[in-house]
Parts: sequence; structure tokens; C-alpha cells
Amino acid sequence: MPRKTGCIAPKKIGNDSNLIFPSPEKDCYEGERLFNLLQSIHREIKLARTIDGNSLPEKIWLKQQFSVGVNDVTRILERMAPCSELRSSSQLSPFISCNSRASSVKLQVVLVAGDCTPRWLIKHLPSLASSRKVPLIFVRDKKKGSLRLGELVNLKTAIAVGVKARKNTINKLLEKILRQDGVELDCPSPAETSDLCNIQEPDVKVDMSLTRPNSCSLEIKFY
Repeated sequence: MPRKTGCIAPKKIGNDSNLIFPSPEKDCYEGERLFNLLQSIHREIKLARTIDGNSLPEKIWLKQQFSVGVNDVTRILERMAPCSELRSSSQLSPFISCNSRASSVKLQVVLVAGDCTPRWLIKHLPSLASSRKVPLIFVRDKKKGSLRLGELVNLKTAIAVGVKARKNTINKLLEKILRQDGVELDCPSPAETSDLCNIQEPDVKVDMSLTRPNSCSLEIKFY
């Protein structure tokens, strides 16, 4: 008679469409608030592209400014170091934290369509963005949130759009809006993390001398 194991299969409650994500008022844009946000971003996109001289094709230029799609947004967030690790490592040993650099591409904010179906496609984004201190904004326009996000990047639809931190007019606009809406930006900025990396590391010299044919002694000196 086969022995019973202690593993119990989890019960599935409801379906994916019933998943509910916490979305405080300040993290959800809809109606006139959404209209003003998108209009402002469209305006700054045109301004930033003009400043860059329109030297690149629009599709390539937009890819430099935005991360488009759930997969791409997730990939960049995962490569960003959690802020807790960044702070603790920089406090303990600044030159060690700079040697183990995370991805140079960082997201300033993530916009997510509130009408995404199935819902499980984006259920990991709130916690992932929160661990990196990247504000996550839900875009709700009845069932047209994905259409509104698609318009930002010249696509038919987009479930998630991440705004890359590039210190341009788009970033300045979003920082102003987020601060006005009371969204905390606790994670160290790229400028702050780069300052840590400018700390001069001590010179390290390694002396190795053979003591026996099959062994060696290692001496490390800091100057």
C-alpha cells in the first residue's frame, strides 16, 4: 500500500479575473487626473526628442526612454538592487558595494494598465517595484488603460510601461508630479550611488611566495 505524503495541493479559489491588487488613491490615475498626466508626458516626449535632435528613428529613441511590456519591465526591476541591500552594503563598505554593481538601467516609475487580463500577468509587479522603491501607477480608463499606455510608445496597446531614469525632461516632470501626489522616492538616486563609487579604494598588493612545492602562502597588504 503506497505511503501517503504530507504534501497537500493548494486549493484554487475563484479565477484570475477576481484577483484584487491594492491601489491607493495616490497610485491610481483615472478620469481628468489621468488625462492631465498623459497629456503632460506626451508633451515632454516631444520636447525631449527635439532636444536630442531627432537623430535616431523614433522607435529606437522610444526604446531608450521606456521599457515596454511586462517581461521587459520585470527584467529591469529584477536587475535593480533592492534599496535595503544598497543602503546596507554602502554603509558597511562603500567600495565593495560599488564593485558589485547592479544594472546601469534603472526605472523611475512603472505605469500599469488597470484593465489587464488575465490579472496574474501583473500580480508580481507591485511587490517587485516596491522592493526597488519604484513607484507603480495604475492607469484606469474603463477598459482602455492598455490603449492609453500604448499611445505613449506608439503601439496599439501596452500592459506595462517603465520610464527609464535618464535625467531628462520626462523624468523631471514625473518627479514633480509624484512628489506633488505624495509618492515617496526613498531609493538613492543614480547620482547618489555614483558618488559612492567615486570613493577611492585602498591599494591592494598581493605577495605570493612558495613555501613547499605543493603549497603557497598568501599575504595581502593594504597601503
